[in-house]
Amino acid sequence: MEVPFVFLLVVLRWSTAFYVPAPRTRLPPPIMAGNVEQTKDTNRETVMTFQYTADTEREQVKYGATGNGMAGPEEDEYDVVVIGSGMGGLACGAMSALYGSKTLVLESHLKMGGSAHTFSRKVGGDTYSFEVGPSIFEGLDKPSLNPLRIVIDALGEDLDTTTYDGLGFWTPQVGDEESERTFWRFPVGDPEAPSGFYRTLREHATDGELAVAEWQALRERLRDLGGSTTAVSLLNLRQDAGFLATTAGSLPYVATHPNVFADLPATFDSLNVVVDEIVTEPFLRNFIDLMCIFCGFPAKGAMTAHLLYVLERFFEKECAYAVPLGGTENIAKALYRGGKKHGMDLVLNSHVEEILVDENDRAYGVKLRNGQIVKASKSVVSNATPFDTAKLLQGKKNGGEKKDTPAVGGKKKEIAKWVDTMATLPRHGAILHLFVAIDADKVVNGKTLRDHPLWREKVEDAKTPAHLVVQSWDRSLQDSQNLCSFFVPSILDPSVCPAGKHTIHVYSSGGEPYEPWSKFERGSPEYEAYKAERAEVLWAALEKTCIPDVKERAVFHIVGSPLAHEAFLRRDRGTYGMAWAAGSAAPYSGALSWTPIKFPFPNLKTPVEALVRCGDSCFPGIGTPSAAASGVIAANTLHPLEDHIAMLENTSKKHPLYKFLDPGLFQWMYRPFVAPFTPSPEFRTPAPAEAAPEAKEDTSAPASSVV
Repeated sequence: MEVPFVFLLVVLRWSTAFYVPAPRTRLPPPIMAGNVEQTKDTNRETVMTFQYTADTEREQVKYGATGNGMAGPEEDEYDVVVIGSGMGGLACGAMSALYGSKTLVLESHLKMGGSAHTFSRKVGGDTYSFEVGPSIFEGLDKPSLNPLRIVIDALGEDLDTTTYDGLGFWTPQVGDEESERTFWRFPVGDPEAPSGFYRTLREHATDGELAVAEWQALRERLRDLGGSTTAVSLLNLRQDAGFLATTAGSLPYVATHPNVFADLPATFDSLNVVVDEIVTEPFLRNFIDLMCIFCGFPAKGAMTAHLLYVLERFFEKECAYAVPLGGTENIAKALYRGGKKHGMDLVLNSHVEEILVDENDRAYGVKLRNGQIVKASKSVVSNATPFDTAKLLQGKKNGGEKKDTPAVGGKKKEIAKWVDTMATLPRHGAILHLFVAIDADKVVNGKTLRDHPLWREKVEDAKTPAHLVVQSWDRSLQDSQNLCSFFVPSILDPSVCPAGKHTIHVYSSGGEPYEPWSKFERGSPEYEAYKAERAEVLWAALEKTCIPDVKERAVFHIVGSPLAHEAFLRRDRGTYGMAWAAGSAAPYSGALSWTPIKFPFPNLKTPVEALVRCGDSCFPGIGTPSAAASGVIAANTLHPLEDHIAMLENTSKKHPLYKFLDPGLFQWMYRPFVAPFTPSPEFRTPAPAEAAPEAKEDTSAPASSVV
């Protein structure tokens, strides 16, 4: 699920404004031996994470269909160089260009968008398009509190969408694991409407009135924190003293809601702490776990902040889920268009081999696979995972021999420790995918697809493209063989496939272990047999719910393994993302590591000067809107306060809902004093000319794939 986690409090950003070199939190010991073992007999009480040693020399799996990575830009000097065109990278690049920086985004893949991209297959002369990543979006159809939509509007772009009003769930009866899957919906909008959420609770909870009362009590308990979603946006944030001015517009809310200070530690604590105090009804507890799992964890392990937006925004009358017409890739294209008109360059099929660091421990550029050196006078921004970013700091020497430590000078030990920490952070497992095109008109055993009542009533006629399927409430919802989702965009967007057909993406939760897959040779009979075995639960998600004859209707299908997930999404071992469970502070979480607040994200700043991170391993976490917000925060941090405030003021005038972006008159309490110190000195100091070796011409490299 893609929801923005907006809950800014001024004290939070002050605490994380600066890089703090010495983390207090120790990483848990490596559990590689337990990565697979923990998935064999899962239960609801166990939080699953995966961990690996700092094997920074390990090469990612490569698929030819993703490009050879040999392209490069026509120029070799920029202000900002961004590695990766996921939502975070594109948002950072586009906003940096808006702020006036000469910006380059480098993408290893042939497609932009990271996890949010679309691919097509032509079969029998017909074209079928599939999503590879996120498919459940709220607030993209019009101006909203979703930070991704705000970024698109700030860039002066638009996004064609269609909408629907609820998610479908297929779950066993509580207390009866052998029962048939029961269908129910989570409708957004007024919960007291005749078909609203309270009706769902009353019809499906063991004690409907208790469930309604406890849900209302939970909303009331978190109301002050949830209300902060309209006090200030994630786009107001920056990681220097300038945040005092950019977030000053929230001061009236903070002054009138003093409870936000007392609740601040709870905001970053595990959500189950609050839930356990209030919620006892089993169906409601299960629902809360399902709404959290898209961040990687159930309530136990998820930040309380993850539920705040759901509690507030999802029950407004105009709330709706959105489907980008033509595919999720059009979100990336909107960000690209917004950056391009301000001068941003994007190069596809351009693989970064190394982040270059000079003798003063400052990132000054990158080295590409084709040998080209691209310099960055202001900053290098990595939208890669922390695991992949760590690899990029392992430079080559002596004809390709890997160094034992990063290519750095006086801060070698500190940076080496940071690299090892990033490489060994706990992570989620991989994801299994099933992409299947079906023939709705085909007669199977005397029936067309519409002759199946559950498909007709719960999916097609209900205009409900997104569904979740649970096998057992007793097993972990992180278990890839227990929870999966399916998405049928053709229900609302017929452009993605021929008439009479449907495209369906079925995918598991992010708990698939990588190790069993790594021993197979791709394409071998053993590999194909294991794919079929592990994907059977994905087929069952359709067969045992609404399409019992899905295999007979299949025009073609593709099973995406963790190896494919790694190759196509450029994520080490196909991971869903970093998995630091809420309840303890992550390493390098800034000054917050010295407070009672347990902040579960490493700082976006790094011990390497001018190297910044963004993406779903940074605050505010996993999710397309959250990743985009992290990119904007990075861009804000790289640029002067005046530019940042000008963007906020201009965007606040684009729609009445965006008035809360404007810092207002309160900004002047801080702006004169902090503006001269923004951005931080490391982003204002040009790279030493002697530090960057001259790029050597590589005549074997192909022409640049400049978009």
